[in-house]
This record gives sequence, structure tokens and C-alpha cells, in this order.
Amino acid sequence: MTADPTLAADIDAVCRLSGTFTLRSGQVSSEYFDKYLFEADPRLLARVAAQMVGLVPADTELLGGLELGGVPIATMVSSLTGTPALFVRKEAKQYGTCKLAEGQDVAGRRVTLVEDVITTGGAVRDATRALREAGAVVEVVVCAIDRSPEGENPLADVGLEVRPVLTKAQLDAARA
Repeated sequence: MTADPTLAADIDAVCRLSGTFTLRSGQVSSEYFDKYLFEADPRLLARVAAQMVGLVPADTELLGGLELGGVPIATMVSSLTGTPALFVRKEAKQYGTCKLAEGQDVAGRRVTLVEDVITTGGAVRDATRALREAGAVVEVVVCAIDRSPEGENPLADVGLEVRPVLTKAQLDAARA
């Protein structure tokens, strides 16, 4: 698959907001990438998903979309690859099946996580630990945007490889 040469510029134009924002990590930022603006746009979402397909390991058995932003991306990538999707909650629901992950059983299965934006990796780290406790093999997360510092893997502590469609540096360069 060839790279989408205007994707970074198009996402940056639609999603970069200026102001004062508190991130999930508690960090305060003067800019924010509102990923829901591209996820709600079917054309941009399709372009991100198309680029993500090539990042998914060939031995993936389930695509684990993280609540909430990873779910639409995982659904699109699932549709493009034929790999079943799994919807991973932030915490197990307290009623019905009481599941953390909705979809097929994860025990013994290779799950590639799908996330929208990673900065410190907190939500991905939590999901990785929970899925591993349920017996899943989780080694890779693919994401639309990696906002972590260039050259750093915020998920190295849990042995997770991060494969982004775009990095903050690419978005910054597209803005220039």
C-alpha cells in the first residue's frame, strides 16, 4: 500500500485545536487533536483505516478497538481486512455478561489493539494488562496518531510495539 501523501495535512487542518486542554494523562497542552473530527468524517476515517491495514501484523486474530475512539477505526479496519473486531471497554460492565471485551473470546488469541491517539499510553496500557489477564496475546497497538515524544515508546514498559499511521512530528511538519 502506498502512503497517503496529504493525510497528515488534511487531518491536521480538521483536527488541530488551539487553547488550553487537559489530556487524559493530566498533562496540560496548548493544542489538542480532536480525533472525533476525523472519526466522524467517513472519508477521513476511511483514509486512516486504509493506512492502518498495512500496520496490522499478519498473524492478528482479533482487532481490539479501545473505547471510545478506537472502536470506529477497528470497525473500519475489520471491514477492510476481514479480521474480526473486538470492542474493549475501559472497565468491565457491571451487568449482563459483565465483559471487558465485547466480541469473540480472547483466550489464547493474538489481539492487535487499535487506538485513535496515544500520548502516554495509559488507556492502552490498562487494556493490554486486562486482555493479557484474560489470556490474550497482545504485542502490538496500531494507532491513528502517536503524540508521544519522538523516538520514545510510551508502552515499552508493557512490551507493546506502537505502530502509528501518523506521528505528532508528521502533523507538525504538515502544518509548516
